[in-house]
Amino acid sequence: MNRQLTPRRLALVASVISALWLAGCASPGTVPGQLSEVKAEPSVAATVSHTSSNAATAREYRRDAARHIYNANKSRIYSGQLPPMLYAVGTLQVNLDAGGKVVSLHWMRAPKHAPEVIAEIERTVLQAAPFPVATRLGAVTWTDTWLWDKSGRFQLDTLTEGQN
Repeated sequence: MNRQLTPRRLALVASVISALWLAGCASPGTVPGQLSEVKAEPSVAATVSHTSSNAATAREYRRDAARHIYNANKSRIYSGQLPPMLYAVGTLQVNLDAGGKVVSLHWMRAPKHAPEVIAEIERTVLQAAPFPVATRLGAVTWTDTWLWDKSGRFQLDTLTEGQN
């Protein structure tokens, strides 16, 4: 039997791991399969240089956070207009402390049909930490919508180039 890791098998493995991981994130009293707030582990390592933001509002900070995500994931950004049908769309709220570290993640609209995308977006955010320090705001919560193509590349609504 051929046991080569094809994209389809990798997606299956990722979805099983994501489902198991999400099940472990449920707090006592939640319904299995229901998403709960994810608390970030303090041991998440920084992979991007630390910068600062002079944003006066969380809405202004969102643009700096989106640029930070793009800079950390240059090869994963969908270039140009997105196709009319996206694989997944999700809205994630990210709570940061005054130093730009991720405190927690909260899905406002999770792409439940694509648990592997949920896990990948969370991993992407955690790996991009620390985020720019919001010098005028201190701790900040920013929200953005992730537009996910079937190729695995994405755009954030804040910086999107639109759709065909």
